Amino acid sequence: MELLLAQSALDDLLDLQQYYIDEGLPDIGERFVDNILNALERLHDHPDSGRVLPEFDQPQIREILLPPYRVVYLRELSTISVIRVWREERILMLPGTQT
Repeated sequence: MELLLAQSALDDLLDLQQYYIDEGLPDIGERFVDNILNALERLHDHPDSGRVLPEFDQPQIREILLPPYRVVYLRELSTISVIRVWREERILMLPGTQT
């Protein structure tokens, strides 16, 4: 199972880390990023371990909850594409939809 990190997810991780640096808490940001990366590594052996995203209810769009963050990924036949790393209170929407 190949694990891919989309540019959007990489940007999210960098933004997360920068936020905690700006707040004077770089160790906390580093800990969050490490926890997220460790959770992603477990997807190699357990690609369906994340829950189906309630917003979409499509079995291939899943997330891992690591409060206060949610890691959203696309589960395909031979790849896992990590799409976003967002705060858990954020509601995801498909492109072109409105609230």
